[in-house]
Amino acid sequence: MKFKEAIALEWLNSFIQADKILKNEPLLFDKALGINEIHKVEPGDITFVDHPKYFKKAVESAASFIIINKEYAAIPPGKQLWVHPKPFEVYNNLIKLLRNDSTFSNPKDIPKSTQVLPGAIIGDDVEIGENCIIYPNVTIMGKVRIGDRVVIHANTVIGSDAFYFKRYTDRDLQYEQMHSGGEVVIESDVFIGAACTIDRGVSGKTVIGTGSKLDNQVHIGHGVVIGKNCLIAAQVGIAGKTTLEDNVTLWGQVGVNKDLTIGKDAVVYAQSGVPKSIEGGKVYFGSPVEEAKIKMKEMAWVKRIPNLWEKIMNKEKDN
Repeated sequence: MKFKEAIALEWLNSFIQADKILKNEPLLFDKALGINEIHKVEPGDITFVDHPKYFKKAVESAASFIIINKEYAAIPPGKQLWVHPKPFEVYNNLIKLLRNDSTFSNPKDIPKSTQVLPGAIIGDDVEIGENCIIYPNVTIMGKVRIGDRVVIHANTVIGSDAFYFKRYTDRDLQYEQMHSGGEVVIESDVFIGAACTIDRGVSGKTVIGTGSKLDNQVHIGHGVVIGKNCLIAAQVGIAGKTTLEDNVTLWGQVGVNKDLTIGKDAVVYAQSGVPKSIEGGKVYFGSPVEEAKIKMKEMAWVKRIPNLWEKIMNKEKDN
């Protein structure tokens, strides 16, 4: 999430109320440009970390400012650390304060060539291109970018919050939402069917690539990147931070796990489950998926088991 305007360190120091501020001066930035997760950060960004396993990764990431819950001695040149007992809480408070896009009072101008049909709701800071059709009861939350010639069918929701929660086992209400400050980008010539749900990124972008087509009741999780000319059939679910390269086809009711990549030109047959990254240019089937030709042979052999077993039993009786 990039800030609309850079934020001065003096203001951030006051807002965060850190137990300690650690620096390796001179700092490379005297203002923060954005706030992002470790894997999304760029120079000038803030990130947070609250587990020793990720301390080194966070401090040595591209982030210039880190909110951390323990002192850390090896601070790279030009960086600043805020030592705070609850980095997750600070991160959430910053997102809630700076993400001011949840109202529907000031949508941007919509081109005359684009049709927005009755009942559709468009949030603040939404951009929609030329010759689009937005059908009734579509909800487009703030910070969504839509290209030209995009079709979005009824009851689809674009830009809902990520399904992302931190668990605390020492309290009755164990799950605390990680608030989403990211965006959704829908490129040109995309078709989105009825009752689809597309979550915004937690801090980065969820992207639907040029020419891709989504059937009805498709769910796209936070931070998913879908390439060009992908075809996704009904009731597919894709978990967060997954990448589909160009020309991928997912047939009905395919389930895709988080944090993986499906290679270019891959095809996954209906009702399959994808638990880890798979190569492009192949056809897959099953749960967990295997190459379809291998899986089909396995299924054919499984069907033969009763007859084989019967032959074995009859042979034992004869002996």
